[in-house]
Amino acid sequence: MLQGKKILLGISGSIAAYKAPALVRLLVKAGAQVKVVMTPAATDFVAPLTLSTLTGNEVLHQLSENESWSNHVMLGRWADVMLIAPLSCNTLAKMSTGACDNLLTAIYLSSVCPVVAAPAMDEDMWHHPATQKNIQIISSYGNQVIPVGYGELASGLIGAGRMAEPEEIVSWLHKYFIARNQLTGKKVLITAGPTQEAVDPVRFLSNHSTGKMGIELAQECASRGAEVFLVCGPTAEKIDQAIKLTRVQTANEMYEACQQIFPEVDIAIMSAAVADYTIAAPAKEKIKKSSDSFSLELVKTKDILRSLGTIKKANQLLVGFALETDNEKSNALAKMESKNADFMVLNSMRDSGAGFGGDTNKISIFDRKGNEHNFGLKSKREVAADIINTII
Repeated sequence: MLQGKKILLGISGSIAAYKAPALVRLLVKAGAQVKVVMTPAATDFVAPLTLSTLTGNEVLHQLSENESWSNHVMLGRWADVMLIAPLSCNTLAKMSTGACDNLLTAIYLSSVCPVVAAPAMDEDMWHHPATQKNIQIISSYGNQVIPVGYGELASGLIGAGRMAEPEEIVSWLHKYFIARNQLTGKKVLITAGPTQEAVDPVRFLSNHSTGKMGIELAQECASRGAEVFLVCGPTAEKIDQAIKLTRVQTANEMYEACQQIFPEVDIAIMSAAVADYTIAAPAKEKIKKSSDSFSLELVKTKDILRSLGTIKKANQLLVGFALETDNEKSNALAKMESKNADFMVLNSMRDSGAGFGGDTNKISIFDRKGNEHNFGLKSKREVAADIINTII
């Protein structure tokens, strides 16, 4: 899977940089095109000339040299993936804060390709709370982190912090590119966010959904090669331009959009928090506070998941979400059956860190074959990967 892939290898100042020539040889042998950029500190650990000879390309480590400017923007656009190996504690901190004082960090910040990092540092540095927080931060940006190894370190200690071996990194990249093609040729419909049901021109009924879970699902599907159609309620979350976005406000607008798109897709994931009821007769003017009590007549909205379940074809997969506060499993199973869904993703409001608004979630997935898949508390990005892996 690495044949013809363009890999930009970033090397930072770590003793593990001595493994870079072996890593480059393996990448080139696998058919990849490799270009190397180094931090100035990295040149103390491995010679640029060695890497230039192995790659057949000039190795860059200065923003400008001999009155020539290194175009960091174009380098970040050239690559299929930017691999930072080794990732030192210092460069990790710069990535997490957006510091940009060398060519490697300049390329990282302007890169539009996926970024993969293989950390390398001593055990105490690796376990320091600041380091672990920085790892979480760069992961939240969408960067992939290859796990560190356990073994003998440069300090002489035995522990965690070793950079993954070159063979492990190449194997990781191989699996990564396979995963990126898993949904190639597939069309996926995803709903996300809340809906807003107007009470009058200035007020509405809604819920606490931010759309984060659905947007992460859309991005995960897109990263695996799918053509993604996202029908999204009001949200402030950023949405990738590669995703075909339809913005809606009300439950009825979401229903109409899904009815139009669903017949053409292979997979539909209904993760939006759609209003169950809407206002029977929204006021045309702002309602004044004139009495001690006030009543609204609510009517049921159209059931999007059930409607898609009734027209679902044999070659389509339909995935629903169930947010429950009691009898979680039985309610989720009943919902899957009544809506004719193939999978039901269960969130329980009883689980700390799950539900609306946060960056984490905890789910269980049920399917029509009677299988149950339980997952621990994870970031919503990781949860999205778990859901897509289960569907695949």
